[in-house]
Amino acid sequence: MPFIRVLPCLLLMSSFAAYALPYSVYTDIGLNRYHDAEKTIEQSIKKPEEADASALAPLCYVYARLKRYGKLFECTDKLDLRIKAGDNKHTDSMFAPSPIEALPDTLRAVASLELGDPNDAIEKGRKAYALIRESGVGAVFPPVAFRVELLPVLAIASVMANKREDAEKYLATLLATDVPYIGGQQFRNMKDVGLAKVYLALGNHEKAHEFLKKGEHDVFSRTVVDSFIGGGGDSVSTFYNLPKYLMLGKVLLETGKLKEARETLDALIGHKRVGEQPDIYWVALTERGRLAERESDPKAADYYRRAIEVIEQQRSSINTEAAKIGFAGDKQKVYSRAIDLLFQAGRYAEAFEYIERSKSRSLVDMLAGKKDFTLAGTDSEKTKLVLARLDQADSNARLLTAAPAPDMGMEYRNLETARREIQATAPELSTLVTVSSVPTPEIQGLLADDEQLIEYYYQGDTLFIFVIDRRAVRAVKLDASGLAQLARQFSDSVGNPSSTNWPALAKTLYARLVEPVKPFISGNKLLVVAHGALHYMPFNVLMHQDGSMLIEHYTIRILPSASILKFLKPIIRQNASPILVIGNPDLGDQKLNLAFAENEAKAVAGQMPGSRLLLRKDATESNFRNAASLFSHIHFATHGKFQAESPLDSGLYLAADGENDGMLHVTELYSMQINADMVTLSACETGLGKISNGDDVVGLARGFLFAGARSVVSSLWSVDDRATSELMLAFYQNLKSNSKPEALREAQLKTLVTLPHPFFWAAFQLTGRAD
Repeated sequence: MPFIRVLPCLLLMSSFAAYALPYSVYTDIGLNRYHDAEKTIEQSIKKPEEADASALAPLCYVYARLKRYGKLFECTDKLDLRIKAGDNKHTDSMFAPSPIEALPDTLRAVASLELGDPNDAIEKGRKAYALIRESGVGAVFPPVAFRVELLPVLAIASVMANKREDAEKYLATLLATDVPYIGGQQFRNMKDVGLAKVYLALGNHEKAHEFLKKGEHDVFSRTVVDSFIGGGGDSVSTFYNLPKYLMLGKVLLETGKLKEARETLDALIGHKRVGEQPDIYWVALTERGRLAERESDPKAADYYRRAIEVIEQQRSSINTEAAKIGFAGDKQKVYSRAIDLLFQAGRYAEAFEYIERSKSRSLVDMLAGKKDFTLAGTDSEKTKLVLARLDQADSNARLLTAAPAPDMGMEYRNLETARREIQATAPELSTLVTVSSVPTPEIQGLLADDEQLIEYYYQGDTLFIFVIDRRAVRAVKLDASGLAQLARQFSDSVGNPSSTNWPALAKTLYARLVEPVKPFISGNKLLVVAHGALHYMPFNVLMHQDGSMLIEHYTIRILPSASILKFLKPIIRQNASPILVIGNPDLGDQKLNLAFAENEAKAVAGQMPGSRLLLRKDATESNFRNAASLFSHIHFATHGKFQAESPLDSGLYLAADGENDGMLHVTELYSMQINADMVTLSACETGLGKISNGDDVVGLARGFLFAGARSVVSSLWSVDDRATSELMLAFYQNLKSNSKPEALREAQLKTLVTLPHPFFWAAFQLTGRAD
């Protein structure tokens, strides 16, 4: 960043600045002692509302370096206000005033890149670039400092956002940027290293190598290299040299200089302080694994295993490495490489566990910002306390990726202690806040004797299908080319009542997803764990070449991941128990009324004595919350909302009242205790959930399972009101003498006799327990 490059000159800074800070602040920043600088500045600014731009600028910069994003954004907002009020220069008596209009959005752009939001980084970076102002000779913030900082950020963010043409333009501008000869050495280094990062992002490794050596010739001198390999160097120099050695190892590997790459990467991952930068460490281990694969070294799987262990240390993943080294490591590819190598070695059970861990990593990332969890059967206050300690330990450990600090190892030990404590205190909750998986033999023991689990996992062009029962783990590796697109086409087709191409698509998918493992399937009960786009399609419609569908041969239930089997609570009541039925809530708009849903609600409630029916204005969120824990079955006949980009905001529409807004969000379910044997969501798109790169699903079904429901019946698309009403009545009638999956299957088979198109019957699926 521009500030750090000029700070050594500020040691002579005059105390005549508008809001004078102690000289030690600039000394600390110049020596990368950001924790000390932060403490001094905060103590010096006794009245934050009176802090001027000259005080806020270094404070914002320190927050950026420490990755205290909440404080950073608050600080830059205050700095913006000062700038708009005319306080737009960093002033002192020794140097020319420095225009700082570009500083707030420069810091925001870098933060957005680190947080994995390239589009926001581009937006903020462009805004900052347009605000760069010329200054006099000797200014603390010369315009070249902003240019050589922003242009690499804009280029790298453009690559990440699949805007390669824009990245090339920013690269050309950076190449053409003039750096003053006098006093410009630090900016020439910044420019050359920035160019190396951009070329890395663009995949031009030869040019990246050229500029990396040019910009950091001092770092790669023989003396420094020998010291580095020996584990030498103080914490400050080591902290900023580690990423550069990773860049060097990367370009040496990509340019085929394998011996040099091996030496560099081995020195890096063997350095005594590398563990203090996990964002660099796991990428280095991954690159070493790739090198081992190229050399047919059997240790490749071990390097990936170690990388995964580093990835799983933290509650949340932040892509800080992109800003440091020019490219973002793909965590899911690390899992996929480990899975592939274990598969090749015939270690299917271990490969399966890594699939489950990859799903867990994704789920933990999605829920990383949530603080309030409620879990039945646990001491809620103790759980909150342990979770708070985990969050604090995780936050402290992540700060260490930003700047060197004393006793860094202690912070990582505290994090590991907190992780183990939450796993012991609340095992199910730990699956949402720490990466974990259930051992394969334990999952096998949780399956029924007559049931088989089929789990799908694809990454790139490779598809793995695992078939697991109580006795064996079998797996096949197949081509996944075009699979996600085919699955989406199929989902769109079955969700459209006028479509005619769904049978052909169903046969194609059957041939790719079922036929290869048909020899392993011996019974007629299947537990399916999908992956990626496969979550959005109804497996029961997949069709054999003879025209028969899976639903005609198998009873199917769904799980978001196999590990959740361990936490599905046992059934505690009989199916004949009363039902809480919420139907056709008054949403204040006649167009949203569901006449058949209201009739459905009345009919369902009438099937079980003692049931409670909440309709129209009585179908409020508050009434549901008050009654939910009193019933073993809960039935919603209402509208649902699926928010793909913000899955925790998905939910069910209920009537509003003075206490609640009427929207039962997914995020609220993770703070509720429902304790029902079954929840039926007879609503639009209630079975959908956000699918991330790693895949675990965050949706209504997952939320209700965590809240205590044993099973959830939900829908994959906007369902037909009348057909749904008839299907649901048949389902509840069947429950009197069948298991839940079989009761749903029989109701769907009955419906398809009169309404054969899958649109009318195939949307509903059962997630969770079968009994």
